Amino acid sequence: MLEQPRRERIFNVPLVVVVLIVVLGVVHAYLFLALTAEQTTEFLLLFAFIPARYDATVMPDIVWPGGWAADVWTFVTYALIHGDLTHLIFNAVWLLAFGSPVARRFGPLRFLAFMTMTAAAGAAVHLATHFGELLPMIGASAAISGAMAAATRFAFQRGGPVALWRNREEAYRVPAAPLMASLRDRRVLAFLLVWFGINLLFGLGSIGMGGVEQAIAWQAHIGGFVAGLLAFAAFDPIPISTDAGSNEGMDAPPPDQQS
Repeated sequence: MLEQPRRERIFNVPLVVVVLIVVLGVVHAYLFLALTAEQTTEFLLLFAFIPARYDATVMPDIVWPGGWAADVWTFVTYALIHGDLTHLIFNAVWLLAFGSPVARRFGPLRFLAFMTMTAAAGAAVHLATHFGELLPMIGASAAISGAMAAATRFAFQRGGPVALWRNREEAYRVPAAPLMASLRDRRVLAFLLVWFGINLLFGLGSIGMGGVEQAIAWQAHIGGFVAGLLAFAAFDPIPISTDAGSNEGMDAPPPDQQS
C-alpha cells in the first residue's frame, strides 16, 4: 500500500501559546467588564508594575496593597494586563507570530519560564529608567520582545523556520548559532536595526486606559529583548552549533536535497 501523506493542521499554534492568549483575554474581560472604576484602581495597584512602589520617598504614608509579595509578583503580573482591546489584540498577534516558534522549540514549561524571565527583565529596566514614577506599566510587550529576540537566534539558521530549504518537522530543532556568530549575520543585524529603530519611535505613541494616557514603555521592550537575546541558551534544550559560519550568507539545501 502507498503511504498516505501526513496531514498538516491549518492553524499549527502550540497549546501553551493558545492558553496564554486565552488568559490575557480573560484578565482583560474581567478588568473591563466585571470591575467598577474603584475596583479597577485597586486591581492595578495590586498587579500592575508601579515604580513608585519601590521608592519610599514617594507617598511615604501610603500602604501599598499586597505588601512585599506584590513587590515581587508585579514584576510579572503586569504583563497579563492590557490598556484596551487594541493593545490586547496587537500583543496577541505578535505573541502568535513570535511566541509560537519559540514555544515549539522550548516546550511549554521552558517557554513559560522564559516569558516570565523576559517580563521581569523588562520591568527591571523600566524601574531603572522610571524610578519613583506613579504611572503603572502594563502589557505583555516586554515578554514578547524577548520571544522575538529568541526567535532570531535560530530562525535564520540553515533549515530553520525561514530557510528556503527546510523540513517542517525539524525546522524548530536546528542548532542555534553562538551569539557572536548570530550578530555577524546580515539578516539578524537588519532585524535588530529595524526592531530597535521602531522601539525608539514608540516613545512618540501612547495607549489609553480608563482615561489615563500611558506612554509606551519602550525601555521595557528593550530590556525584555536584550534579556531574551542573552539568556536564550540557558532555556534552549538543543545544543548550540559549533559551526560559527552556519548562519552566514544564503541558505543552502541540506545534503540530501542538493542537486
